Amino acid sequence: MLTVHPQYIKDNNGNKSFVILPANEFETIMEELEELDDIQLYDEVMKNDSGERIPMEEAFKKIEANRNQKPK
Repeated sequence: MLTVHPQYIKDNNGNKSFVILPANEFETIMEELEELDDIQLYDEVMKNDSGERIPMEEAFKKIEANRNQKPK
C-alpha cells in the first residue's frame, strides 16, 4: 500500500480545497493510475477477444499495405 503525506489548503470557510503532496508521491500515484488504466483497457479488450491470431509477419504486411494505400 502506498503511503502518502498530504497537506491540505483550506478555503476561508475551513473547507479543504487543495491537496499538496511531495513530488515523488504524486509521481508514484500517477504511475499507479496509468498502470490501472492499462489493466482496465486490457480487461475490456479481452471481453471481446475471439481468440483469432495471425502471425506477426502477416500483421506487418497488412499494416504496410494499409500504410501504402493512404494518401500522403
